[in-house]
Amino acid sequence: MKISDDDPAYIVRFKAAFTKDLNQRSEKINLEWLQVATALDPRFKDLKCLPRAEREPVWAKLSELVKREEPALQPLGEENPEPPKKKTALLLMGSDSESDEETPEDNTVERYKVEPSAILDQCPLKWWSEQTAVYGKMAHIARKYLGTPATTVPCERLFSLAGHIVQKRRSSLSPENVNKLVCLSGRRRNRAWTD
Repeated sequence: MKISDDDPAYIVRFKAAFTKDLNQRSEKINLEWLQVATALDPRFKDLKCLPRAEREPVWAKLSELVKREEPALQPLGEENPEPPKKKTALLLMGSDSESDEETPEDNTVERYKVEPSAILDQCPLKWWSEQTAVYGKMAHIARKYLGTPATTVPCERLFSLAGHIVQKRRSSLSPENVNKLVCLSGRRRNRAWTD
């Protein structure tokens, strides 16, 4: 995007504006969020999009997030019963050291890293839904990160569509009919993309 002497004035203005806009956008990008979201996507968890030196800090950040994650709240009326004291005492007696040993949460990220990647056609949110029992807190974090839309384009497209439907000529349309027309138009557009 370098400006050359051969460029006409309008191309020079375009390149300058484009470069300025791109720089402003890159300043606002939360790269850490994007990297963790990529690591949590079971299709791309190998992080081949990052240089090798940048991969380990992403996994460290994910491990930190898992450690800080609050346990899921129990539904009302369902309390987790305390394990019998006798069994707990037996478990503790079997331990030779009283040092900080790895808890299941500590190795969750490691277990996830060695698991095979999901196929490209698979929905990552569905994958995490199926793996909730295995990964617990990490599955909850994945829903937070992967549930965030990467772009606002679909929302903006919907507003544009509604703007085309609701015009002066159609000012007497009821809100219910506007909703129906927007939904029907969206279905028609989606069907065109899949055909």
